[in-house]
Amino acid sequence: MNPRGGLLLVEDNPDDEELTIRAFRKAGVVNGIDVARDGQEALDRLLGGGPLPSVVLLDLKLPKVDGLEVLRRIRADPRTRLLPVVILTSSREDQDLLRGYSLGCNSYVRKPVDFVTFAESARQLGMYWLLVNETPPEGR
Repeated sequence: MNPRGGLLLVEDNPDDEELTIRAFRKAGVVNGIDVARDGQEALDRLLGGGPLPSVVLLDLKLPKVDGLEVLRRIRADPRTRLLPVVILTSSREDQDLLRGYSLGCNSYVRKPVDFVTFAESARQLGMYWLLVNETPPEGR
């Protein structure tokens, strides 16, 4: 059993936030879903000493601090360096994909356009990252 909580969704678009949460709920993902609406809020939650989520779903185009910088800072902190981070973005830029992996993301998922496909993607993400994957203990 995973000792951490649910997931942290880092998403600034209210429509994408609602769609993502709805897709997870429809897929039966009932673990807690917390939302950070900009990169600085995500960093405050992750690096502020509180409990860590099991996985971070990270958009790239964020206000205050962009997603790639959030990822860089997560990987630079000993407490969060092994925290699973899935980039969940609408970006079609190969540069974003390459940079995300070079900074240490665990997975890169492009947001599907239609809800049915997106809901299936959310179900698969939730099943794997919250039920199947085992995360390392905090701070290791």
